[in-house]
Amino acid sequence: MPVVHRFAKLAVAGAIAGSLWAGATAYAQDIKIGYTADQSASGVAELGIAGRWGFEAAIEDINKAGGIMGRKVVGVIRDDQGTPPKAIQNMTELIDAEKVHAVVGPANSGNALAWLHLPQQKKIPVVVPIGTATEITTRYAKEPQNYLFRVSMVDREQVALLGAYAVKASKDRKIAILADSTGYGQGGIKDATDILALHGVTPVATEKYGPKDTDITSQLSKIKAAGADTVIIYGIADGTAQVLRSMEKINYMPLTLGTWGNLSSLLPKMAGGKLAEHLILAASTTEDTNAKTKALGERVRKNFPTLTTFPCSAQAYDSVMLLAAAMKLAGSTDGEKVAAALENVTGVEGVIKTYNKPFSKTAHEGLSVSDFYLARWKGDSPVRYEDQFTKALTPADLKK
Repeated sequence: MPVVHRFAKLAVAGAIAGSLWAGATAYAQDIKIGYTADQSASGVAELGIAGRWGFEAAIEDINKAGGIMGRKVVGVIRDDQGTPPKAIQNMTELIDAEKVHAVVGPANSGNALAWLHLPQQKKIPVVVPIGTATEITTRYAKEPQNYLFRVSMVDREQVALLGAYAVKASKDRKIAILADSTGYGQGGIKDATDILALHGVTPVATEKYGPKDTDITSQLSKIKAAGADTVIIYGIADGTAQVLRSMEKINYMPLTLGTWGNLSSLLPKMAGGKLAEHLILAASTTEDTNAKTKALGERVRKNFPTLTTFPCSAQAYDSVMLLAAAMKLAGSTDGEKVAAALENVTGVEGVIKTYNKPFSKTAHEGLSVSDFYLARWKGDSPVRYEDQFTKALTPADLKK
């Protein structure tokens, strides 16, 4: 069932004032954009909720400015509950029943990988604002038209940042990889291993844990015995919290790096503030980056007062703005024309940055490692993290 929500009244010339429920029948001239992400079930639900509010804020701004080609934009929201079967069902409903013109989502990479074939086959452009698996945008890269785009962290790109930092900061270049056993985690192992190899480093240990495991001491003991002074964790917040707690149990606290999924408040809630601060993680933007991010943060917090995953809101907002720009450039909502236009849009004002031809025929990533930075939890919020090693990173280090 859809997550029921109400859009604010919009005073748009020619539009009918009133309220519209997500999933309700829209007027024929309306442009429908779907949003599907976990908003209730898994450790990334907080990211999915944050993305939803950014998605809605963008639609509100577009409609206030007159819509797209003079047509009102309607958001259709679905909760995939963190499971691939529900995610596939949502995408099928959005495309076949709701007849959306484009989709923004999801949060879980595994869910995206489960339904990529659907929009690709039916020529519906998708911009992924949260999921980070490298394969999301590359699986269909050799097709005449790839319909999958992204404005988010990318596994290989964030690993490029984490790996470069690890090589600089590790005293003996003894680095281990610890990942959850999901497709997300196992893809991360491959990316991390490949990136470290480009720096001439072979992991001294590679271990995995179940996403629901609460005791990871056995795996950590093996990593410790291998002499690792640095550990890259590839998992989301709830699993990472258990890893940190297990580290504390065996009194082994190496330099610990993690992916941006750890921006969820589940990490400090489950691990405790002190342990959460031990993790250094990758991030893409903060609320105080510029006036636009600050303004969006203030808007989103009206619906989500405890927001910690602001990058998801910003990335979802920018995803919608890029789709709108592509539809205007194409002069159409036809999926094939919009996907082609996405590869040519330029000068699109987002909140993270101005996107000057962010996509091309062969590259569908709107953000790159140059847009990312390291962060660390401090109290209730993640903040930018810098030290002597981050300052020593060069563009050459990050382009491995």
